[in-house]
Amino acid sequence: MADLPTRKAQPFHLRPDAPARAGIAETLGAISLRKLDFRGTVQAEGRHDWRLEGRLGATVVQPCVITAEPVTTRVDTDVLRRFLRNLPEPDASEAEMPDDDSLEALGPEIDPGAVMIEALAIALPDYPRAPGATLAGAEFAPPGATPLTDSRPNPFAALAALKRGSDSDRDGDEDSDGDKGKE
Repeated sequence: MADLPTRKAQPFHLRPDAPARAGIAETLGAISLRKLDFRGTVQAEGRHDWRLEGRLGATVVQPCVITAEPVTTRVDTDVLRRFLRNLPEPDASEAEMPDDDSLEALGPEIDPGAVMIEALAIALPDYPRAPGATLAGAEFAPPGATPLTDSRPNPFAALAALKRGSDSDRDGDEDSDGDKGKE
């Protein structure tokens, strides 16, 4: 970071070759990565922070989660990362995710290649499906038990219906002294 000029945005353009794309596809659990292009700029933001803005384009082939057939996905997305020298650390053992998910701690370098792979992993569908792929009805029950079906509803659904019925009965009841709505 010390070598980058602070007054001018530094452009970058990453276009991995076939062996590099194959390695990235393997890392992401994809069948193949046909195209991958990431271009943008890194520029100073204030005195100590940096901003990476770019455009990611990729064509990824993933296995369908139902049939394992190849599913092709096109990704075109904007990428923004802000690297802060003094990124506030959560002070509790449990902390909520910040509203701004573009913030990262500034280290000795900014790696657009790592940002590219992370952004691609986030942009890919978690459960790609081939056109027309559907799940057959699944039955889950312990051995020897009858699985729940539409004709044999969940017993908790019956209890919920009873509770809803008793709640609506109470809404129509009169006050204890017989006057409805008086206070």
